[in-house]
Amino acid sequence: MNIITYNKTLIFNYLCAFILSIISLPVFGQIFSTAQNPLSVKWNYINSGGFEIIYPTALEKDAQRMANTLPYIYTKVGLGLRQQKTTIPLLLQNQGTIANGFVQLAPKKSEFYTTPPQYFDSQDWLNNLAVHELRHVAQFDKLTGSQIHPFPELVYFAYFGAGIPTWFFEGDAVVNETALTKSGRGRQPNWIMPFRTSILEGKKFSYSKAYFGSNKNVTPGYYQTGYLMVADMKKKFGQFISDSLLGDIKKRPLRLYPFSQSLKKITGENSRKYFLSTQEKITKEWKSQQEKSSTENYESLNKKTDLATNYFLPVKLNKNQILALKESKQDARYFVIINEDKSERKLFGIGYQEQPWFSYKNGILIWDEIRYDPRYKQRSYSVICSYNLKTKNFKKLSSQSRLFSPSLSEDSKKIIAIKVELNNQFNLVEIDASSGKILKSFPNLDNEILQTPTFDKTGNRIAYISVSEKGKSLWLLDGNEKIQLISNTRQQLSRPIFMGDKILFNAHYSGIDNIYDVDITSKKISALSASKYGAFNPTEIEDGKIIFNDYKINGYEISEKRITENSIGENSFIDFSAAAEKQENVGNVFENIPDSTFKAKPYHQALNLFSFHSIIPVIDDEYVFGLELQSNNLLNTMDFYTGAKYHRDLKRFEYTADISYKALYPVFSVLYRNRPKRTFYRAKNAIQQGDWRENYIKLNASIPFSFSARNQNYAFTLNAATSFTQRYLPENLPVNFIKEIKFPMEYNFTFNHSVRTTERDIAPKWAQVLRATYNNQPFDKNLKGEILALESFFYFPGLAKNHSFLASFNYQKASGVNQYATEIATVYGYNNILAKSKLQNSLLFNYRFPFAFPDWEIGPLAYVRNFRAGLFCHYENIGNEHNFGEPKTFGAEINSSLNLLRYQPVVDVGARLVFVNKIYNQNPILEFSFNYSF
Repeated sequence: MNIITYNKTLIFNYLCAFILSIISLPVFGQIFSTAQNPLSVKWNYINSGGFEIIYPTALEKDAQRMANTLPYIYTKVGLGLRQQKTTIPLLLQNQGTIANGFVQLAPKKSEFYTTPPQYFDSQDWLNNLAVHELRHVAQFDKLTGSQIHPFPELVYFAYFGAGIPTWFFEGDAVVNETALTKSGRGRQPNWIMPFRTSILEGKKFSYSKAYFGSNKNVTPGYYQTGYLMVADMKKKFGQFISDSLLGDIKKRPLRLYPFSQSLKKITGENSRKYFLSTQEKITKEWKSQQEKSSTENYESLNKKTDLATNYFLPVKLNKNQILALKESKQDARYFVIINEDKSERKLFGIGYQEQPWFSYKNGILIWDEIRYDPRYKQRSYSVICSYNLKTKNFKKLSSQSRLFSPSLSEDSKKIIAIKVELNNQFNLVEIDASSGKILKSFPNLDNEILQTPTFDKTGNRIAYISVSEKGKSLWLLDGNEKIQLISNTRQQLSRPIFMGDKILFNAHYSGIDNIYDVDITSKKISALSASKYGAFNPTEIEDGKIIFNDYKINGYEISEKRITENSIGENSFIDFSAAAEKQENVGNVFENIPDSTFKAKPYHQALNLFSFHSIIPVIDDEYVFGLELQSNNLLNTMDFYTGAKYHRDLKRFEYTADISYKALYPVFSVLYRNRPKRTFYRAKNAIQQGDWRENYIKLNASIPFSFSARNQNYAFTLNAATSFTQRYLPENLPVNFIKEIKFPMEYNFTFNHSVRTTERDIAPKWAQVLRATYNNQPFDKNLKGEILALESFFYFPGLAKNHSFLASFNYQKASGVNQYATEIATVYGYNNILAKSKLQNSLLFNYRFPFAFPDWEIGPLAYVRNFRAGLFCHYENIGNEHNFGEPKTFGAEINSSLNLLRYQPVVDVGARLVFVNKIYNQNPILEFSFNYSF
């Protein structure tokens, strides 16, 4: 029995990466960014009330506003945690088109991505970020103190991940953002809609499934789960319950499940029991709401499935066909045509979108998608693509653009879209649908955030949504006349469309998201749908009907109904944060913000390369351990690590230093080791032991380059490295012992192409990876030798969805000092089989597939997401040791993804049985694997 996949990473690093993945708005879930901005970005900074606001010079106006806002609101945001002061750097990022915000330690900072999404809360975007992210700052300050460096930060961060569940961090922040403003996600019916739908359909969740999700069903998510639990805690135990919990954890940190134990001490229930009791409570309240609501059932026009599946933005192609954007747990987002008998035909997949969006007119289909800069991943673009259903031709209408929510005119000759400049100026722009040229820009003098515009049938009138701190508004632009049809509401207005002299839109006047219209002349609002859980995205069809999305237990489905106008009715929405709002008694925290002008100074990157934040223990293996000092600067342009490790077997110390500079197009890194070494050699028919120390310096230059085109992803990496080794203090070594190794060269080139994957995919349906490696010794005559290695990995679709077949052929040619090196992928069991000859090539066949998605909660020990299996057949040295009828190894494997001990990281455990060709006289090998991901 042999453990081949052994994770040597220290538990601190494991947990730190975990916690970093949770402190972000769910606009775009991601681990905190380590990407860089282009060197062309010039930075300033402002110091204000403990906040060092670092920002591109184009964002001067927003930086001044945040300099006034953040210190003013922090006292109110932190009050429930008894935090009134803080010290933290805040970066405003303007180069990207993906909305996000997060707070982190190691180094301590927060980042706001200033380009808003096209669908979010009914308040200013940066204020939206501020009220949520500052609550995370207060959480950190409560646990670490408010000093700028709660040294060692990485250890603190690790403990947060181990001791406090994600749902509490985020639930506490969402309750706070809702209680302190007139907006907040807690007031959005569609935000809580999936949980409400499941409950009212009679489907309740285990604590683990609600928290960690599922590979088959729609689940609440930890934001929603946490919001409901923390809101209930505040109602039962008062404004300072979060303070009491975190305070108790801080006093008694070294316990198993410290949060759950503190929760039980204060409330009488542990985490699981508190979730179950909260679920029972909200079930009663939602059932009561349902009894008061007058709703309709709508027949689905798409085929039924038990798998979480969404059909977004349906439009009629003709009387018998519907076009929609489809995605599911099995499939990444793609366009689909649905026939009258509900059969489907896939058109093509598309790239990442922040929200589902497309427009269709006269056989022309347009949509927007995100494209990244090939090198500097802080910079991204929102480009417009088109497809002609008649000619089957694709076209990219814009490049390196920041255009959102494009909509076609009725004759498909013009596009109306939102353009966002780097200084966060928002404008409506009219675009030629053939060339992509901007024809006209409409003024937006108040610079309100603009969303989801649309033309009427004449192409002369435009409807769109605006957002400010006052709320959302619906506007009609008719020539030079600008008419406000709905003014400054907290309704989640979205996606207006024209229907005669009326405009249809989404809102939640009844407490449930539905479709409404507003009369352009009288401004009267009427309800057009009465969905049980939520209706969205209407499009007019013939015979006085609309086609739209109706939300059901497995996601967004497609329905149609005849247009009938009704009163908007009473609002039956249940505001679970009402108790917290009364406790805070603030109203809107953004009222009466000061309007001072702060002095801005240049932020020099060259003077801010180091930001030391942690000393952490490191463990290489059971023999080598030590301490490491870490520095990562605020702009992610330089990393520095230095430390000392003790070699228990050699009873000597090793000293290390690593530096990586990432601001330039190539990434440069230098590694230094002063280390003890030991070898064994034969002398006079006896085995001798020899020791020495050495200085080892390695220089590396790498150019990472990647881009995407629709659902196709491409990446290239070119890498070159060299090193110098100086050996000294030799003990008991032969006279011909080599004391210097002079600049061996290493070259590597990798190409990767893959299609977009989904969460059930084991590997891409279609992908190719090609890698070439060449190492030689051009500057050292005493150590001649070289190695050339060529690797290839080809992924193909399997026999069923989410199955994967891998074929990999690899070749290497080695000589001299490199003759026994291994630079290519090897057969399973390679390290446990006595070689008969030098490795020259390998041919690997793997077939992997998922076969069960149980969502098992095994008490507090594990939550089992899925089971996967695989078969393999591997060859080595074809033409020498084996032919195609005689693999070196073959066998089967089984794996499972699970959450252990109710922690967020997904752990992958597995076992593999390897049968070995009989010529090796080798018994079968049983191998185990253990990995984790986020």
